[in-house]
Amino acid sequence: MKVKLKVWRQRDANAAGEFREYETPDLNPNMSFLEMLDVVNDELVRQGAEPIAFDHDCREGICGTCSLVINGKPHGPHRGVATCQTYLRSFQDGDVITVEPFRAKPFPVIKDLVVNRSAFDRIMQHGGFVSVRTGSACDGNALPVPKAAADLAMDAAACIGCGACVAACKNASAMLFVGAKVSHLSLLPQGEAERDRRVLAMVAQMDAEGFGNCTNQYECSAVCPKLISHDFIARLNREYGKALIRSAFSLAPASAGGGAG
Repeated sequence: MKVKLKVWRQRDANAAGEFREYETPDLNPNMSFLEMLDVVNDELVRQGAEPIAFDHDCREGICGTCSLVINGKPHGPHRGVATCQTYLRSFQDGDVITVEPFRAKPFPVIKDLVVNRSAFDRIMQHGGFVSVRTGSACDGNALPVPKAAADLAMDAAACIGCGACVAACKNASAMLFVGAKVSHLSLLPQGEAERDRRVLAMVAQMDAEGFGNCTNQYECSAVCPKLISHDFIARLNREYGKALIRSAFSLAPASAGGGAG
């Protein structure tokens, strides 16, 4: 099969970009989308042209690096898969396929289809971890965790931080990403000690990076390759609200009476 590509080409963050069209050679419909780009790049190199820059790493739907918008949808036409898990059999022979980078102000374009998503790294550096000493690993049953909480924490931990939620949101909101990361740790005993500090710091950094607010239209969960539920956004709001209240009371001066009631 053959397809026509309309690919966004941009030399660097300061250059003006444009779409350019490429006719592919004969392709195997069982190729992944990234393998197809490899073939196109081989042809461009043979012609002495600049190959298309795009991100990739594991090509197994694990790392979240393959950040492409395909025909207007992050990661392509299917639900619950990354770009590297999208195959040419998803398209028809002769289709015109538009390929763009993730578009959001906090994700500036580096080159062509590659964007800088280090804003997510900085959010994680402000609280997406457990720094309290917990000692060596204990026996599996020594620290009881309710199964419902463990399952929910695992659902949140499935987030691969690809940024599709940001690219799909009209406000470029990162609340699904932050909600998943905050929920993952707040649901487990190891994360309890830093619970309030974590959510306050991560939300503050999210705002500082320029991500927009959530307006509950759920484009984020619709395009998430790991099907992270938008319910984690509600959980983030509750965690943040409770942390604000507790921090306000912890900073308030003690009452003159000193007693309850």
